Amino acid sequence: MTASTVEIMNRGMKCLTEQMGIIEAERFISIIIREKFDYTKWQREYFDAKTPEEISREASQYEQSHPFPGNAVRL
Repeated sequence: MTASTVEIMNRGMKCLTEQMGIIEAERFISIIIREKFDYTKWQREYFDAKTPEEISREASQYEQSHPFPGNAVRL
């Protein structure tokens, strides 16, 4: 089931406010709107500047500091 636009926006705002706080989340949104931020272009430029080894190392570090608790459904 795909999420509606409202559900995605609500989840996004929840993530932003939990991680950044309401003030920084609002600033982030205003910067994105003002700068006409292109996330896809930014992501491409960000990853193009990294070697595969750097990406792998950063991903491993992230995984270690944010372990996935799982959400298996028991039958």
